[in-house]
Amino acid sequence: MGELVNVVVAFAVIVILFRWVTSGSESSEQRTATSALGFRPKNVTPEMVLTVSSMFPDIPVDNVRYDLLRTGSIELTTNKILERSYLDPPPQGYWTLYPRQTSGSSTSTTSRGANAQASKPKAPSLIARYSLQERINSGEEVAQEELETAGGKAVWEDSAERREQSLKERKAKMVLAARQKFLAQQAEKEKVA
Repeated sequence: MGELVNVVVAFAVIVILFRWVTSGSESSEQRTATSALGFRPKNVTPEMVLTVSSMFPDIPVDNVRYDLLRTGSIELTTNKILERSYLDPPPQGYWTLYPRQTSGSSTSTTSRGANAQASKPKAPSLIARYSLQERINSGEEVAQEELETAGGKAVWEDSAERREQSLKERKAKMVLAARQKFLAQQAEKEKVA
């Protein structure tokens, strides 16, 4: 019985020494991160955050980074987003370690959105894309019955060129009908206001 007590005490001493030695190897930053977040954060690279953020642009970058710090895996984070369609927001302790970045950061949602808008050329309007400016200037209106059936069924044409022309005409009618509906809605809003 005495030997059993000695073995248990020796084992307890070894476990305590091992924990003391391994916790001493942790840097003060790691201890601060562990105490602030409540768990030991995994190594997360900016590429990991960028990968998940590019797949799910509607999820805030800080939520993505926080979940990656917990899981350490892009796959687990993306599965969580697919299952729940959101990620939990980071706790207050997260913001002490990772303060919100203002301009100049490519991972910040506000600056990323501003940079994307500044660098991306503005897409041409549908009117310009389908060369409908002449029809608008001539005052071509879409009849009310055409407005409701714009882009409806097409007749199968014999040649590819005629089918393409028919498709272009249907697209043009749909764009003009949508524009006319939009202008009518704007006029109603102005009457109400």
